[in-house]
Amino acid sequence: MNRNFRLRPAPGLDEEVTAGGKKLIDRRDFVRHSFNSAAGVITTACLGSIGFASLLMGSASGDGGDNAVRYWVPKGQEDTVWFGALHLESMTKSSFVAQAAKSDTGMAGAQGVWSGLPVNVIHIPNSSNQGTPIAEGKPRTQFMEGYDSTGKYIGWGGEVNEDATLAPLAMHDDLIIIFSRCPHLCCIPGWQLVANDFTSDSWLPGGVDSGGNKLFCICHSSRFDPTVVEKNSNRNRNTGTQFDFIGIKRTGGPAPVGMPLIPFEMNGDTIEAKSDFADWYTYCD
Repeated sequence: MNRNFRLRPAPGLDEEVTAGGKKLIDRRDFVRHSFNSAAGVITTACLGSIGFASLLMGSASGDGGDNAVRYWVPKGQEDTVWFGALHLESMTKSSFVAQAAKSDTGMAGAQGVWSGLPVNVIHIPNSSNQGTPIAEGKPRTQFMEGYDSTGKYIGWGGEVNEDATLAPLAMHDDLIIIFSRCPHLCCIPGWQLVANDFTSDSWLPGGVDSGGNKLFCICHSSRFDPTVVEKNSNRNRNTGTQFDFIGIKRTGGPAPVGMPLIPFEMNGDTIEAKSDFADWYTYCD
């Protein structure tokens, strides 16, 4: 499938994403469901009766959807984020590698959209740092134990390497994709949307709240560490169904737990997400 899109200046609200003649999402729909990006303010809107799972175009059912993850540039930030000229272009690993080379920690992140869902993609230099002693400023993926909002132990993030059903989530290519709806009130945490101690280009091991390079929710200041993978539990707000998930750690703020991971694969240089765990993304229904 041809996924080459032209670079475009400051797109309008009515711009559509299409693949194979099929509409995936347009900017107005996405803003209505998630972003109020003109002022850099995140809304708390939920998808309601539409439902997140129903928006997963690139599903295992083979409906012909486009699995590419695309950059999403908040309106008004075209000149401030490193991917500002790439709105709705397919994300590529090489672009993250190039940006990470400019970072003191080797990390780089970008907001994106995948089949109507808000995501964050983060480059973590595992291949460079995994074989070195753990030290400040040397980030790598850490597997830790997860506890729910009541303090109950749920499980260990390293289950992704032990449980065959979780195999699609195995860490690879120095990248991680996070479903970005805050478990607090369903706002959208972003990568370095604001400059503070939580979002600085620094890193401390152990999943502590300080240390920088956090995903930060500007609505109510919840913080999440994309380098810490844990097992946790959440609830489908529409049906009440409880589910366990593999995600990143919540390090601070009012969010009760962290946010789930989205599995992905590489199609050449293009990052393509997979819909293996669609039920994990329904806690904001």
